[in-house]
Amino acid sequence: MTVLLDRPAVAAPRRTTARDPFIDLLRVAGMALIVLQHWTIPVLAFDGARLTTGNALSTPGAWVVTWLSQVMPLVFFAGGAANAISHGRSGADGPRWLAVRVRRLAWPLLPLAAVWIPLPHLLLTLGVPEQPLETGARLTGQLLWFLAVYLVAVAATPWLLRLHARHGLRVPALLAAGAALTDVVRFSTGVEAIGYLNVAFVWLAVHQLGFWYAEGRLTRPLPLALGGFGAAALLVAFGPYPGSMIGLPGAEVSNMAPPTLAMLAVGAGQAGLAVLLRPLLLRLPTARLLDWAGPRIMTVYLWHMPALFAVTGVVVVGLGIDTPAPGSLWWFAGWPVWFGALCLVMWPLLRVFARFETPPALPYGEGGWAPALVAAALAGGGVLALTVCGFAPGAVPFAAVLAVVGGLLATGPRARV
Repeated sequence: MTVLLDRPAVAAPRRTTARDPFIDLLRVAGMALIVLQHWTIPVLAFDGARLTTGNALSTPGAWVVTWLSQVMPLVFFAGGAANAISHGRSGADGPRWLAVRVRRLAWPLLPLAAVWIPLPHLLLTLGVPEQPLETGARLTGQLLWFLAVYLVAVAATPWLLRLHARHGLRVPALLAAGAALTDVVRFSTGVEAIGYLNVAFVWLAVHQLGFWYAEGRLTRPLPLALGGFGAAALLVAFGPYPGSMIGLPGAEVSNMAPPTLAMLAVGAGQAGLAVLLRPLLLRLPTARLLDWAGPRIMTVYLWHMPALFAVTGVVVVGLGIDTPAPGSLWWFAGWPVWFGALCLVMWPLLRVFARFETPPALPYGEGGWAPALVAAALAGGGVLALTVCGFAPGAVPFAAVLAVVGGLLATGPRARV
């Protein structure tokens, strides 16, 4: 590992505090790839009562694409860099910085919940088939897993930055060792639940690499890219890991849920490749695109799946037009029409809900760590409940949203004595 990154100096490391267009580009490009993948790979069919969902990347050999199209590691890497830059730029103490970040992440959830908690009940009364509706309501919530994990990373950032300044490479190395040990126990015992420890080990390790970039210390990206992808290839070839970096229907093992050491290796490879391509990427004329997309990125993430379900409801359930065989002539011919319909639905959603990207300004008081951590715990717990249960009719979504609202209230102004 010492050949991949510079060792930290004994003195306090330099930390960049200005916005970085490269990180902004990674976040926007990552979100675009997530949307493109979610809109492209579903293989949908409706038999009059039940909606079945397959995956176009189940095609033999297509798993290779996922080593680049599965961009969640890159999103966490960019998030780590953005958090380090934001924390260094804020000038606020840790609790106030955390309160602001929690509010910014949780606020856009309110309109999503306001729509999706009553919507399934309304559509059921209008005669929409129950199974497709429940599938859409659950998957809309499952998509929030990223937000739950990212809230953990944000809440831990002040402490992770201190560990980074004191211990340097030993922090991601220890997290990687934790991921490896977790996989050994998971696969040797067959207890799949143990693997979910890697939600912390894997994603925080990639997040930690973002700190190195923010300090300008990720100076040897080529060895990092080759080492990461090479390690992933060895793990897939000789270990219990599947080649695909996304979960596929019927697969016995997933590299994604829960994440594995192979996913961490791919994440390191992606980070190295991205930094290697940085000079080229910064020469692209993306300024106007970033100015437009940056303030809408959370709206796109939260609402692109509801757009998919709306089009699916009309085309697949309503008109009975199933997805053609992936890779066939009809599949390629119909894709522009399918994608165009999704964009037409997504556009008004952006116009209506993008305003919730910016929460109301509040005169944050001196609340200390206790209310800041309570806010993060309530918001994260609420999002986690929605991830597990979705917005399917029941009491859980309502209680989960109340927890998120409680987290938002905990970030409010503090009375000064």
